[in-house]
Amino acid sequence: MAESSPDAGEAAQVQSAPATPAATAQAPTELALELRRRLEGVNLYLVGMMGSGKSSVGRPLAEALGYRFLDADTSLEQVAGRSIPELFAGEGEAGFRELEAAVLNQIAAWHSLVVATGGGVVTRPQNWGQLRQGVVIWLDAPDALLLQRLAADPTPRPLMQAEDPAGRLAELLEERRPLYAQADLHIVQDGRPPEQVAWQLLEALPGILRQRPAGPAEAVTVLNADGAATPSIN
Repeated sequence: MAESSPDAGEAAQVQSAPATPAATAQAPTELALELRRRLEGVNLYLVGMMGSGKSSVGRPLAEALGYRFLDADTSLEQVAGRSIPELFAGEGEAGFRELEAAVLNQIAAWHSLVVATGGGVVTRPQNWGQLRQGVVIWLDAPDALLLQRLAADPTPRPLMQAEDPAGRLAELLEERRPLYAQADLHIVQDGRPPEQVAWQLLEALPGILRQRPAGPAEAVTVLNADGAATPSIN
């Protein structure tokens, strides 16, 4: 996104801080309205490992901004007419990733969305072309918290079907963490409720958005091909 401004290849990191009375389900109207104005309909893409809370954080975030929430995996299942485990079984991971990229391409044509992406969307370089049209936010969490959430979630996870879930998670994280780190913003969670994480995010977003320069106060004089001075269209 043109307005985001972390250092190249490095996400702006926000550590969890002690909760404050303001960290409630809804952000103050003035902050949310100002953010919505500055975002100008640009999509927010939440990336991170399965179990990182992308959907549970995305919903209150979208509500606060007056955006729509969209779960990319759910959209993919609707397009395919099959569940993600069925797609992995029938098409393999390569086939699944192709469809995931096609769905992301369609999502990127819309605006004013908070999108919870699939955990592996960052592994295909072509997807970054779509993600970079918006603001990319990495929701990170300690390995132990991810494992705890995954164990409590009945959703089938094809890439976590292993005798050693902790070992498999470590493998995936080793592969993906450098890719997640290319996000514009890095939110490090500590297990607090999704609404408070959404608030953290709202507070952090202004720090990575540049103010657009104001237009000139009066018409600018330019020279035409003959060297004659003419007023600009301003």
